[in-house]
Parts: sequence; C-alpha cells; structure tokens
Amino acid sequence: MTQYNYIEGGVVAPKGFLAAGVAAGVKKSGKRDVCIIAAEEGVPAAGVFTRNKMAAPPVAVSRAHIADGRARAIVANSGNANACTGEQGIADADAMAGATADALGCDASDVIVASTGVIGVRLPMEPLLAGIADAAAALDNASGDAAAEAIVTTDTFPKQIALAVEVDGVTYAVGGMAKGSGMIAPNMATMLAFLTTDAPLSSVACNEILKAAAARTFNRISVDGDTSTNDMCTLMASGAAGGDVIEPGSPAFDVLADVITHACGELARMLVRDGEGATKFITIQVSGAANETEAHDAAMTIANSPLFKTAIFGGDANWGRVAMAVGNSSATLDPSALEIVFAGITTCKDGMAVEFDEDVAAAALAEPEVDVLVDLGVGDASASVWTCDLTYDYVRINGEYRS
Repeated sequence: MTQYNYIEGGVVAPKGFLAAGVAAGVKKSGKRDVCIIAAEEGVPAAGVFTRNKMAAPPVAVSRAHIADGRARAIVANSGNANACTGEQGIADADAMAGATADALGCDASDVIVASTGVIGVRLPMEPLLAGIADAAAALDNASGDAAAEAIVTTDTFPKQIALAVEVDGVTYAVGGMAKGSGMIAPNMATMLAFLTTDAPLSSVACNEILKAAAARTFNRISVDGDTSTNDMCTLMASGAAGGDVIEPGSPAFDVLADVITHACGELARMLVRDGEGATKFITIQVSGAANETEAHDAAMTIANSPLFKTAIFGGDANWGRVAMAVGNSSATLDPSALEIVFAGITTCKDGMAVEFDEDVAAAALAEPEVDVLVDLGVGDASASVWTCDLTYDYVRINGEYRS
C-alpha cells in the first residue's frame, strides 16, 4: 500500500504552481469569484469533461485547448455558468482564455477555462476580465485557499487536499481543489476539480491516471442524480520536483496513480458530505455481482433513488426501497439470494424480510454516517459509491437558487 503524508497548500503545494483568487463582482455576494492556477510554463495535462449533451461553452473551449495534452493555466469563475449562451458564450470563454494568456505571456490555447453558477445568463465580461487581470497580478505560491474559495457556489466550505509521497528518493506533492454541492451525479467526473503535481508525468501518464482516478472516485458519488452542464476535472504535472519522466507501466507511475486517486477520492467524499441540505453521509457497497460494472450500476441506482434517500433522512430502515432500486438497475441478481444490511443490521436475507428491532435500527440510522450493504447473490464482483440523504433543506436551497 502506498505511503503518503498529508501536507498544507492545496493546488500550490506542488512545486512549479502559483494561484490566486479574487472578488471581481460576478457574485452578488461580493465574495471571491475568479481564480487562476498557473504553471511556470506549459506542462503535461489532461482533462475529463461532462457528457451532458448541453455542455457549456467553457467545456467546449477547454476540451479543444487540452487536446494536445498540455496546459499552462486554468482560469475559473463562479456565480455564472456561461451555459446555454450560444456563440456569445463561446466568444466569452475564448476571451477569458485570451485575457489569462495575455497576462501570463502564453498562447490562449494553453489556458483551460471553467465556469460554474447560474445557467442561461451571459457572463458580465467587464468585471470578469478586470478580475482576471487582478488574479494574474496576485499569483503566488501561498494562495491555494483563496483560489479554492473563488470557485464555490452553494458549497458550505472550500474543498482542498495536498499529499506528499516519496518515490526513488524524490518527494513528490499532489494538490487538489474542488467545488460542488448540488447538481452532482457523475458521468465522467462531476463538478469542478483541479489537480496539480510536481511529479514529471508525461501527457500520456496524466491522461491514464486521471481517467482511471475519475472512474473510481468522482464517478462514484451522487448528491441528487443530476449531471451538470459544466463538469470538468483536470490534472497538470509541472515536473518541478525533478526525476526521470514517468510513463505508464513504471513503478513510479503506479505510486503516483495511487496518490492521485486517493486525492480524488478525498475530494469526492467532501462533495458528498457537503451535499445541499445533507445530514447523512452514506456509503453503499454492492457485492455478489456478476461484474464490477453491474455492481456499480446497482449501487448508483440506489444512491439516486429519492425514495431511498428520503428514507435515510427519516431514519427509516425501509429495505424495500433498496430492493426496488436494485431491481430497477441493469445488474443481474438472484431474488432468492438478495441480502440487505442497513447500518450493520440485516433487514433482508434470501430475498425476504428478517425481523429486527426498529428502535435499534432508528438509532443506527440517526448517526451522521450510514453504511448500506447489498449482496446480489450471483457473482464475486463488488463496487462502492457515496451519496447523502435528501432533505427539506435540499428543496429549499434549490427552490431559492436564483433568488
């Protein structure tokens, strides 16, 4: 098992990266809403993006810019998603990249662009471009916190992580930050997430690591079953810590893949813990599946069921909600072998009810973390996903989102 240490700094913990977060006036609140994360030069990079068919202009621009496997910087704003804004939205995303490139002295095609917030409203370009200039002037290696604050929307706290690992006598750092609280249901990654490392990963290595990490982490969380128009996750590798270029298949590659996947997993679980209105963090583990794909689908079908999520909110060990959900999934199952365990209490075995103490179950489900185990009874494969309960506050927050 890879050994690593938690360190401070977020995305600027790795050498070779600078960041800044400023208030440009995109948000009505006056809080930070524009950030830049920049490498000292163009570096290997990779990205995964939403599969939502209404993908926003920043996603289209960033897909094109990162296609060559390199990037110099990320510019992101919160408070406005620049989604469903047509050709003007593309032009505005291009302008964000251009302003960042001008400030850094690089090509606009080396800038990744991200936006999050209200859909269907044009970006306020005058204050936004002024904010980009301010952020570029404020770049340093100590502003990871400010950058993380600048991308939040309904989040109740910024989400950051930084880890250090030693490989062949060289210490490498991995940093990350993410935002997301609602409209969270992965379909490649989810929300906005930006990862950095000073390990000398090649572009190919970045791409392989990020895709695998997203599949095991960001693609295994759900708050409400809705995949955003603006989701993206990127990885940039400065190589500033030194050492030989790390390619797939090497021992160093495996170590960095483990650490980056762990960082993604920590960030993903932070998103679930901060789910809009959430009171419980739920781990769903499906075992006994024919293959991992089916185990994953069964677990995600449970995680996205409003009936299941409201039952957990109410402290009700209503295992019928789980049986219904797995039956609606694509997974093969044996109805006569189905087993369901709520918070350590077996509620269904061999596809039928098991007597249990309702008061004990209610007490177990009152805890802030709840585990639900499901055995489909047809194979040896398993998968885990993370979700949260569905509460009155979720309805309130989203009912008031634009007000």
